[in-house]
Amino acid sequence: MSPGPDRLRAMEVFLAVLGEGSFSAAGRRLGMTPSGVSRVLDRTEARLGVRLLTRSTRSLQLTEEGQRFAAAARRILAELDSAEEEIAVGSGPSGLLRISAAVSHGRLRIVPLLEAFARSHPAVRIDLTLTDLSEDPGRGETDVAIRFGALADSSLTARKLGDEPMVAVAAPSYLAAAGTPRHPEDLLRHQCLLFQSGPARPAWPFRTGGARIEVPVGGRVRANSGEALGMLAVAGLGIARVARFAVEEDLRAGRLREVLGDCSAGDAHPVHALFVGGPALPGRVRALVDFLAERMG
Repeated sequence: MSPGPDRLRAMEVFLAVLGEGSFSAAGRRLGMTPSGVSRVLDRTEARLGVRLLTRSTRSLQLTEEGQRFAAAARRILAELDSAEEEIAVGSGPSGLLRISAAVSHGRLRIVPLLEAFARSHPAVRIDLTLTDLSEDPGRGETDVAIRFGALADSSLTARKLGDEPMVAVAAPSYLAAAGTPRHPEDLLRHQCLLFQSGPARPAWPFRTGGARIEVPVGGRVRANSGEALGMLAVAGLGIARVARFAVEEDLRAGRLREVLGDCSAGDAHPVHALFVGGPALPGRVRALVDFLAERMG
């Protein structure tokens, strides 16, 4: 059964309560009395046969069913807004497009592409969030999430946008003082800059003599992002192995040099766009994903 006007209004009221934090504030926003807001929510819970909110004198807490209903309500109302905007402005993508990406990857890879996308789709309003927390399109937190690296299992639609190759780098000052590695196993004698989330003794992959090998590396400095590791490498603290996008400018400027490039394993981290798929996919989401796949592929 498709949502009628009363059910759409119930979704709007429910989301207003979540956004404002109280029945009275939601009522002021919607031009309703607090008791009117309460009646709408009571009828909605009765129709669904579940409790959406746990109410006390001081706070409102979402139940698990309430979280699912909120995500569905945001998605349905966003699709309705998109359809109305597309009809109002004519053919072509339009409406609000919420995008989330990791801080470093978003700043260095996604932001430079959005100018061209915005110019070619003037009816689309863009809301970009750069965060290392994973915002979930399935919960209505964002429309398109750009994820760097391996994906966890999910009911969302994932489209691969491209790959980000890995590279080992060091500053000329570090190499002058510690020597330039000629073979991957030379790294055993070097300070390597490591990711915080990795194992205590990570192994970096290389290829030599036609065979893939993994060299255990160690070092006294760790960081939680490839961009930060690249900056530490520029400072001369050791050798970093990060995605090339994080150090591309430093390589071009000579602040960093590639190390053991002839032994590269050729590995790369995939980049995906995650979104809620299906026949009701808004045109603006499809337009963005197609655009990024073309530019990043």
